Amino acid sequence: MFAAKTATAAGLAWVVAPLMPGPAAAYPYYAPLGVLVSMHPTVAASAKHGLQSLLGLLLGIGMAFGVAAVAQPSAWAVALVVGLGILVGGLPRLGSASEWVPMAALFVLVLGGSNAEGFSIAYVLQMALGVGLGFAVNWLVFPPLHLDAVEPAFAGHQRALAQQLEDMAQAMVESWPPDHEEWASRTEELEKTASDVRQAVKDAELSAKANPRSRRRASKLARHLRGVRSVERLTFHVEDVTDVLASAIWEKNAGTVIPEGVARTLSDALQEIAELVNDWREETVDAERLAKAKEVVAALSQTITDVATGQASVNAAASVAMSLRRIITVIAEDVN
Repeated sequence: MFAAKTATAAGLAWVVAPLMPGPAAAYPYYAPLGVLVSMHPTVAASAKHGLQSLLGLLLGIGMAFGVAAVAQPSAWAVALVVGLGILVGGLPRLGSASEWVPMAALFVLVLGGSNAEGFSIAYVLQMALGVGLGFAVNWLVFPPLHLDAVEPAFAGHQRALAQQLEDMAQAMVESWPPDHEEWASRTEELEKTASDVRQAVKDAELSAKANPRSRRRASKLARHLRGVRSVERLTFHVEDVTDVLASAIWEKNAGTVIPEGVARTLSDALQEIAELVNDWREETVDAERLAKAKEVVAALSQTITDVATGQASVNAAASVAMSLRRIITVIAEDVN
């Protein structure tokens, strides 16, 4: 679709370019170039990069006239205009304009010749025509809206978080050290799936700007944006549980101990929260479902309290229980 739209806009630009007034009609090939400059995967990016490119052209043309006023085209003049163009293009916040400053300056200096003024006007007009046509086609013909990748990204991260919690639930009822220990080193995997969600939602948000198709799906995008914040918080809490339990199992004298009487109840709580996370963005998560998860975690807290009366160290278990309660809170806030 993107290739077809770009090709159509370039062909249209070639048809319209000879109709431009004055000397601009003699340089029709700059109009399709303007199309290529403005065509980007999102409508907002098309407008941004197109306008920035035109700004770069104007800066480059002004620089070329400055150099031409004191020197004829030569190796030194070419070196000077390109060097100055790169320096000016390196200024902050110019964006796409930075690429066009030295290019426009070079073209005007070596191709403009005695008709540098007419060439410059034609250059800008034809490029502006192409930029305008490219933006118009991108905006009018199925403007891209990148929402399809968001749900799979969320689903992938949900599976990763739920699997992490399930594996830790299983580890609590195995003989220690447990047979399955890969969960203890999955931090990078969780960060990767969380990053995929952030990038998918960012792409969707950018594609919705100035996009007429986004109005019908604004509520869905708003939910995705809320979901990103929830992803950050859920990931943090699951990683915190991972660190505490890994320390309790493998780190000696770290002060993180899971008392023997807590392991089974802790396993049940981890499994319940894993199922809740897995159902997080489904309609099945309602008040009753959340209440059930709270009951299981409350049972864990009561078990911890009972064990603590026997002077056992419960700091690690209490920390995990707190993280599980916060996971329930995050999901409750997201679905309500």
